[in-house]
Amino acid sequence: QVELVESGGGSVQAGGSLRLSCTASEFTYCMGWFRQAAGKQREGVASFFFTGRTTYYGDSVKGRFTISLDNAKNTLYLQMNSLKPEDTAVYYCAARRTTDGGSCRTFAFSTWGQGTQVTVSL
Repeated sequence: QVELVESGGGSVQAGGSLRLSCTASEFTYCMGWFRQAAGKQREGVASFFFTGRTTYYGDSVKGRFTISLDNAKNTLYLQMNSLKPEDTAVYYCAARRTTDGGSCRTFAFSTWGQGTQVTVSL
């Protein structure tokens, strides 16, 4: 099972930026991020499907967030720009060992880390 450890969360004012990092024991076919705000359902944020090196983004973050990875460091990143208060949530690094691109596109992860809090204030 892939082990994932997130870092980089914190507090920022609206309009600011943060970069989350995730160190993985290994990369697998589908890597990504989801978030969960207090009292809300889990929401897919971004994913990277190694087959075709395709990226997917949730509608609410398109154009503001960017997923990237460093193979040499086994590290996944989430660059978050133009942050809004509604981006406040616990962010989880996640993975799924699947060759099904559809699962990655719909953020159907099977493994995730402990999460890191992101708080955006006005």
